[in-house]
Parts: sequence; structure tokens; C-alpha cells
Amino acid sequence: MATEEVNKPPSLTPYPEMIIRAIESLNDPNGSNKSSISKYIESTYGDVPAGHSALLSHHLTRMRDTGELVFWKNNYSKADPNAPPRRGRGRPPKRKYPLSPDTILGPVRPRGRPPKDQNAPPKSPKVKVSSASDKPRGRPRKMVKPTGGLGGSGAATVTATSTGRPPKVKTQLTEVSVQQ
Repeated sequence: MATEEVNKPPSLTPYPEMIIRAIESLNDPNGSNKSSISKYIESTYGDVPAGHSALLSHHLTRMRDTGELVFWKNNYSKADPNAPPRRGRGRPPKRKYPLSPDTILGPVRPRGRPPKDQNAPPKSPKVKVSSASDKPRGRPRKMVKPTGGLGGSGAATVTATSTGRPPKVKTQLTEVSVQQ
């Protein structure tokens, strides 16, 4: 308790009262922004605490959340109980129709794909269906050419080939002198 009494200035009125007085005295039809409210409080009440901007922001958001103030286009104004609520940007939400009391709601399904059943037996592997031409699907495999040497073992050896574009063949250019 002692720290609250030491930190609090003796003659400073509560922030909500100062904010309401500032909005009323500025009397702007569109409301007053935070900087104009702050300047009015500093000029009227003189010595303000060190964390004035943080305190002002806190009280403005609290008063906006409780409904004492209306925040519209970065301006604060007093809430008018007879005024219709202002509509914000974007499409308005769909209307919710009340349900009759005898309506029974089922469980709400969670989002996403349902998990696999852990107790389910494993599926049998897929059986290949032979087509009418008995050819496998897709592009045929590249055949490796056997290198026939003197040994003639007939074994196919794979040579290291790179993929992509082959390198350019360098040729020596000879200068041809043209006689005139």
C-alpha cells in the first residue's frame, strides 16, 4: 500500500474521467484520436506521470472493451446508446438462426482426415492386372550395350555416362588466306 501512495501523484484525477472530459471538450464529430487526447490532458492537468502514454493506452483499450468508448477509424468517441452499431470493413457475418428446442445436435466432427484404425487387419498387396498387350506400363528401360572384347565373356559392362547435354566438341580452326 505504501508504494501505491508514493507513486501516485496527489492531485491527479483518474484516467477514465480525464479521457471523458478530453473527448467532451475537444467536441470533434468524428471523435478524438489518442494524440489529441494526450495533448489535452497534458495541457489541462499539467504534471502527468512518467508512464503517461502507456497508462493512456491501457485505459483507452479498457474503456473501448467495456463499451464506454467507441473506436472508429483510429478515433475515440463516447458511446451513444441510441446509435446503431457501426459496420466495419469486409463482408458482414452470416445470420445465425435459432434452433428449436427439440433439435438434437450430433457430435462435431474434427477438421482434417480421420486417423487410421490401429486394430484393422493389413490390406493384401495389389495384384497386377495384365493388359491385353502384356506390356508393362510406362516408358521401357534403357538397354545396356554389351562391350565385346577379345575375351568374349559376353558380360555386359556399364560405362559411366553423364546425364544432360553432351559437351561441345572443340575443333582447331585453321586460317585460310584468301588471295585476291
